[in-house]
Amino acid sequence: MKLINRNQFSLFLLFLFLLVGCKTANEPESSSLPVSMLENAHQQFLEPAITHRRFKHADLQPLIEKHQQNFELKELGHSIEGRSITAMYWGEGETKVMLWSQMHGNESTATMALFDLFNFLEGRGDEYDEIRNTLKNQLRIKFIPMINPDGAEAFKRRNALDIDLNRDAISQISPEAVILKDARDEFEPDFGFNLHDQQIYYNVVNTPKQATISVLAPGYNYERDINDVRERAMQTIVGMNEILQQVIPGQVGKYDDGFEPRAFGDNIQKWGTSTILIESGGYVGDPEKQFIRKLNFMIILDALNQIATKGYEKYTSQQYFEIPDNGFQLMDLILKEVEVEVEGNQYPVDIAIRRREANAEDSYFVNGSIEDLGDMQVYFGFDELEATGHRWAEGKVFEEEFENLASIDQGEAMELLKQGYLAVKVKNAEKNELHNLPILVLKTREDFPSGWMIGNAPNFFLEKEGELTHAIVNGYLIDLKNPKDQEFKQRVY
Repeated sequence: MKLINRNQFSLFLLFLFLLVGCKTANEPESSSLPVSMLENAHQQFLEPAITHRRFKHADLQPLIEKHQQNFELKELGHSIEGRSITAMYWGEGETKVMLWSQMHGNESTATMALFDLFNFLEGRGDEYDEIRNTLKNQLRIKFIPMINPDGAEAFKRRNALDIDLNRDAISQISPEAVILKDARDEFEPDFGFNLHDQQIYYNVVNTPKQATISVLAPGYNYERDINDVRERAMQTIVGMNEILQQVIPGQVGKYDDGFEPRAFGDNIQKWGTSTILIESGGYVGDPEKQFIRKLNFMIILDALNQIATKGYEKYTSQQYFEIPDNGFQLMDLILKEVEVEVEGNQYPVDIAIRRREANAEDSYFVNGSIEDLGDMQVYFGFDELEATGHRWAEGKVFEEEFENLASIDQGEAMELLKQGYLAVKVKNAEKNELHNLPILVLKTREDFPSGWMIGNAPNFFLEKEGELTHAIVNGYLIDLKNPKDQEFKQRVY
């Protein structure tokens, strides 16, 4: 065995030291705030007046005015239907940051998070003072919590003109678009945060993981070039993603950066503001997006700190492009190889179903629809059933009429399903009255929509060897032998 002398050993240690040192130098040091601190801050400063995502302009105005002692408030103008649009200013620094939310009226997750952030910024005398002082001394922040109050009133995407404000940056047909453009031009922010919600069916491409948060540093031209302005947005996003991967690993997607010449985000990037798009998607078990609200608070607060300290400079555009792309491959339910009959022959098809929300006063119900069928192997379902050997079967309407919704309970509804009834009739009910029964309820009609083809309402049974095994009611899957607890967001037909 050959021995090495002391000098050789010393050189070997020096070599290891240099090797480790080079590796450390090449890996950017994290500049993010601790996740536990961000989570604790959100819990402490959560705005208790907002508990769900379907709030209106009138709900926000008292909350805005509550902050007038510590924020400078400025009315920027009015919507088509006369609702005020307010900006809130905070901080005394030189670096300007503008955040705008609810350009689409039914995209309210980040708006909730902003009011939590306002509470945080107003706090004092606690462990967060150092962060607040850094932000206050380095940043001048302009918040516009609700750009489209008319859309929020009806909880719909577009404004009262039925125009998509995010396609009105150039023509500026809508007064709300004029207000947003003027707000940007008057302030000339260095950084901008464009805050939105996306459909819950976005996933991290080619995986079953929901894209709970999606991000984008929008392109400013068709060539998708990267200048200093866009690169700063990319670097900031990398820091945000570093936080998110610790809380929702694998559930962050990146939007396609194709240039949309009418969009505000793309144009604000083009006009010299480093623009960051945040899209709030879905998270299983969080229909009111209160968990995603917390995520927004965490990444926005951390990003502001990154901007104030220039911590984002430690990240690279290459790391931004390593964030996986968005896909659109999620379904609420996939039934695999259900046998359907055509011209006397049975064909095994996969049936993919989505349940979309529809407004009902201050709440909502869902309408199920068959989205696609055939070979659905490139899609992922929140619920999936291997239905090989099961046949599609029609359901019936129960003949006896019930007095009202209160006269039917969950147990009775389940028993009727097991007997092959998919719907019941009631004498007295309000139009579109909501219920949580696992069965269809009819008031103004004698039958219900059904079928197995694309666009059909998914109301049918599955049977195997002559026995009913599952009911599909408005797109909800119900195992007749082992039903699980679930919420049925339905209405009276």
